[in-house]
Amino acid sequence: MSERRTWADKRSEILSRPGAGAAYEAAKIRFELGEAVRLRREQLGLTQAELAERTGLKQPAVARFEAGGTMPTIPMLERLADALEMRLSVEFQPLREAG
Repeated sequence: MSERRTWADKRSEILSRPGAGAAYEAAKIRFELGEAVRLRREQLGLTQAELAERTGLKQPAVARFEAGGTMPTIPMLERLADALEMRLSVEFQPLREAG
């Protein structure tokens, strides 16, 4: 019988595979961007359909974006920021602190 492993062990194993780290980071970025858009949309009291109208997108595209299903382009982020009455800020951050 095989030994049960924790999720943390399984996650470490999966992320140790070639290319898995990059895919994980891309998914994390998509999720965080989608969550930020959804939270701001809700703060403004907008529906997905209203946000779609403001951005020139269709409601299913907004839903996919909010769920982390698409990686946006900079122009799309600019349209979303404008529609959400925000300023887009893009920055580079170090992966790790030099030590």
